[in-house]
Amino acid sequence: MYNVIFIMGVSGCGKSTIGQLVSERLKIPFFDGDDFHPQSNVDKMSNGIALNDEDRYGWLVTLNKLANANLEMNSCVIVCSALKQSYRDILSTDIQNQVKWIHLAGSFDQIVERINKRENHYMHSSLLQSQFDILEEPQNALEIDITLKPEEIVAIITANIEMKSEFGLFGLGVMGKSLSRNLAQKGFTISIFNREVSGIEEDVAVNFKNNHKELATAKAFSDIEAFVNSLQTPRKIMLMVNAGKTTDSVIEDLIPFLSEGDVLIDGGNSNYLHTKERYEYLKAKKIHFIGVGVSGGEEGALKGPSIMPGGNKEVYNLVQPYLEKIAANDAKGLPCCTYVGEEGSGHFVKMVHNGIEYVEMQLLAEVYSILKNMEKTPDEIAAILESWQPYCNSYLLEITIAILRKKEGEDWLVNKIVDKAGNKGTGNWTTIATAQLGMPGTLIATALFARFTSFYKEERIEANINFRKEDSKLELSIQEVQEAYQFARIVNHYQGFKLITEAGKAYKWHLNLSEIARIWTNGCIIRSDFMVELISILKEEDTIIKHKSIVDQLKILKPSIKKVVANCILNEIAAPCLTDSVSFLNGYATANSSANIIQAQRDYFGAHTYQRTDDATGKFYHTNW
Repeated sequence: MYNVIFIMGVSGCGKSTIGQLVSERLKIPFFDGDDFHPQSNVDKMSNGIALNDEDRYGWLVTLNKLANANLEMNSCVIVCSALKQSYRDILSTDIQNQVKWIHLAGSFDQIVERINKRENHYMHSSLLQSQFDILEEPQNALEIDITLKPEEIVAIITANIEMKSEFGLFGLGVMGKSLSRNLAQKGFTISIFNREVSGIEEDVAVNFKNNHKELATAKAFSDIEAFVNSLQTPRKIMLMVNAGKTTDSVIEDLIPFLSEGDVLIDGGNSNYLHTKERYEYLKAKKIHFIGVGVSGGEEGALKGPSIMPGGNKEVYNLVQPYLEKIAANDAKGLPCCTYVGEEGSGHFVKMVHNGIEYVEMQLLAEVYSILKNMEKTPDEIAAILESWQPYCNSYLLEITIAILRKKEGEDWLVNKIVDKAGNKGTGNWTTIATAQLGMPGTLIATALFARFTSFYKEERIEANINFRKEDSKLELSIQEVQEAYQFARIVNHYQGFKLITEAGKAYKWHLNLSEIARIWTNGCIIRSDFMVELISILKEEDTIIKHKSIVDQLKILKPSIKKVVANCILNEIAAPCLTDSVSFLNGYATANSSANIIQAQRDYFGAHTYQRTDDATGKFYHTNW
């Protein structure tokens, strides 16, 4: 990828000299920003009058256009004072990820002496103080002391620009490999790292690089120090390692080689509470930390995942070009990546994504069970699910259809798979979070416990003998099963987004639910037509089952869910998530519940007090029962 090198600093710092030398060394065009000032600016400075922001605006826009034009064909060097961040923002408009900033820094006395030695220059030394007065030190520039010799300065610049990678990927598991290829395919210069275990895992990074043409310019490492030193500063390193202690261990291994302002990006399935802790820990060391949820599996990571970053907004801006470029695109061509919010919010949202995913998978499993009990073959079930696609299509529905049609010999493969479902922890964390935040995420918990129940295979076989079921007599239509499935999915998505809302309130995160739904419309596992529908709904209402269109849908679908659940119970068919969805809505839509009995019981044995329906003040009472 081509880059424009902006060499900045106050007048007299030597920008032009260094810029010309760098352009010669790198064999790329050189432009002196002073040559592009309009005559009015030259006249003003020649008369000893400092330029204001209005004077500079048109000049800065001209230099930005110059940079854009040159980047279409090549890299280039542009020297320009660029003293304020607002100036640098204008200069880098639309090319933020292709700009490298070099700041030539020196003292007032050093530079005024240089200016006084210059001949026939319209910038008088009397204006120097005005430049120092407005100088805003750049946060993301390579700063070089002008007391160094020109050849030393050029050597430092070229070492950082010419030889070093712009992005690092630490960990070459399934997701790490796919993401590194994705980054390389998008034109980024990257360094990749993987540990080596003598005699077991050797030359992992090198062999991986050699096996993929797009990684031809990538740098491969098994030495941490060499890997870190191969990156441009501020370094941007994405960690794709196992969550938990491994992540902490990697961070500790990296710290000795990092510099102030470097950015670590945790792209694993980390617990959001741990992300909050790591954020604060690294902040104290002046190292930035971004927690990033990545969904899409191996294929998504390669072709475009959904990406959920959380952390400091200004720090996110440093990595935004990389993450947005490798993300999937939505229907409007926008990246399925957005700044989620502060601290651990990115990993929290990814965790809830996985919780919703657990339920979506369980619901399809329950639909399969019902249709199987209606004596449908896997091929017939696949055809039924395919007929549902115009009404409730999703990625998980699509892959379930493909799974059901897969044969091995004369039998369907699904019939040969042991019915024990595993999990990697995110479902547990989501269930715990619902309890910690006091939010009834019942479906996620139910889906998780259904997986736990499946794992007791031997006990289930014995229980099947002890509680032998009668033959099923399901009195259901295919449409009723479909409508029950749709009903439960709506409740699932309500609970998921409600959990995000409650976390935002509790942790003071500023979360945009509609944007979260948007980045979940492509690349991720829970992408669906319904998610697209939720983008506009969540702009109007953060509690989706209050929205009129959703209320109307649930009213239409409710008779079917009641009939399907009743038939499942009467025929002893386990359908825990379908059952829980209607039970939840029944409880949610009950104006006067039985919780008054519970509160009376609590007051009886624990003097926990209660409020009264005949006292609108909210006062608490205790009764000596």
